[in-house]
This record gives sequence, structure tokens and C-alpha cells, in this order.
Amino acid sequence: MSLSTASAPVSGADRIDMVRAKALNIRRSAFTMVHEAQLGHPGGDFSAADILATLYFGVMRYDPNEPRHPDRDRFIMSKGHCTGAFYSVLAQAGFFPEAQLKTYMQPLSKLNGHPNRNYLPGIETNTGPLGHGLPVAVGIAIAGKLTAKDYRTFVLTGDGELQEGSNWEAAMAAGHRKLNRLTVIVDRNRLQQGDRTEATNSLDPLDDKWRAFGFHVEMIDGHDHAALLDVLGADPESRDKPLCVIANTIKGKGVSFMEDNVSWHHGVPTDEQFAQAMKELI
Repeated sequence: MSLSTASAPVSGADRIDMVRAKALNIRRSAFTMVHEAQLGHPGGDFSAADILATLYFGVMRYDPNEPRHPDRDRFIMSKGHCTGAFYSVLAQAGFFPEAQLKTYMQPLSKLNGHPNRNYLPGIETNTGPLGHGLPVAVGIAIAGKLTAKDYRTFVLTGDGELQEGSNWEAAMAAGHRKLNRLTVIVDRNRLQQGDRTEATNSLDPLDDKWRAFGFHVEMIDGHDHAALLDVLGADPESRDKPLCVIANTIKGKGVSFMEDNVSWHHGVPTDEQFAQAMKELI
């Protein structure tokens, strides 16, 4: 059985338009879920939406009808608190019915605050405690190299999450083993719970840090769908080291009162704010 990226149009322009539309749907869906549940992390959902849409509808190889296919590309949502966006993209990609999104955060729901691989198809590993996703992704990439598999492993981290030392232990191992089929994407929105990353524990120069650990580094606009498709879709065989994509993003991207506003790390909208956001997300 062959695997393919879900419904990806052949035309470059059509693919960009489709990814853009999917990202908009992710934002609208995630914000609806947060509003109805009165729980969630919408700021980070919105900064990651374009990255997720690009991966699932323009880059990654998978089959939602056989979510554990051995040749699938693997994706790990290391910033596991941003489940609104993650569950939305999984549902749009066909891993489970979109109607199930209405159960978000409800008692006994499979769509709880952090992703659980035992509850939903399409989730590779449980995440929530920050700093765990990259180490798991490195292990998956090592397994692929040892067994001569050609699947790719992608992991999305928050930038504040990189203050966890476990990430750098994993990065050191990935660089040493030249895991060229591993891609780390940093959602570089420069905000974390309570403050800016640089005020909490400075990360810059972030690109030089990753290069020092043996990574090829690309810095891009994390909301530019064409740039995301080009960088994430590039053939990994063209390099002999893992890839780190530092995606410069805006927390709360797409809604005027949320953008670059730390209070929306885990803010919950009023009815008025929800209505305004839906008018802006068109």
C-alpha cells in the first residue's frame, strides 16, 4: 500500500491556497473548541496553525485509515498543551470525525488537555510535560535509520519549551548521529506563560545554538505557506545532518486583540470576543 499527503493538489499555487484555507479552518475550529470548553491555549494554537496545515496537507506521508502504517511519516506535537490546533488538524486530515471536536475537554472525552496516543489515532506519543517530544522524536529517527526506513520524523516545539535541558541532550544525540530525516520546528512566537521568552531565559542567538549542536538551520516566516512548503518539503537526502526550522511566528496570529499578547497563552474568550474573532478569521 502506498502512502501520500492528504489530497495535495499538484499545482504549487493551488497547494498554497489549500494549505492557507486549512490553516484558517484550524484557527476557527480551535477557537470554537476553546470557547465552548472555556479551557485551552489559543495563542499557541494560532501561532502553530500554518505549520500544522503545511505538514499535514503539503508535506507529510500518512494514511488516516491505517494510522500505524510502518512507512508513515511521524509527527510529534511536543508543545502538547496546544491541543485545539492539533486535534483540529487531525480531524481535518481524516483520523477521526470532525464532529468529535465538540467533546473537547468534556468529562470522559478522548480529546483532553494533552494528546494521548491511547485515545486517538494519529498521535505518536503522549506529550504535555515540556521537553519530552524532541527526545522521543530522536529515538524514532534513530530507529528509522537503524532499520533503513525512509520515513521522516517531525517534531514541533515551543520556543519557551527549549529552556528545558532535555531538548539539548536530544539535539546533541541527533547531531552526533547525523539524523538527516529528523526535522525540528521551533514555533518562535517569543512568548511563554507569563512573559516573553527573552525576559524569562534568553534563547538568542537561537540559530547559532542549533548549528553548534550539528543541525542545518533555516529561519523563516512561520506564517508564509510558500516558505514553509519549500523548507519542510525539501528532500532530506540533500543534507547529512538533521534540520531545525526556526519559524518566526506571532502568538494569537489572525485575531487583532490576541496577537503578540501574552494573556492569550491560555486565555478564554467571552462571547463578544469570540464573535469578533470569527469575523476576523475569514
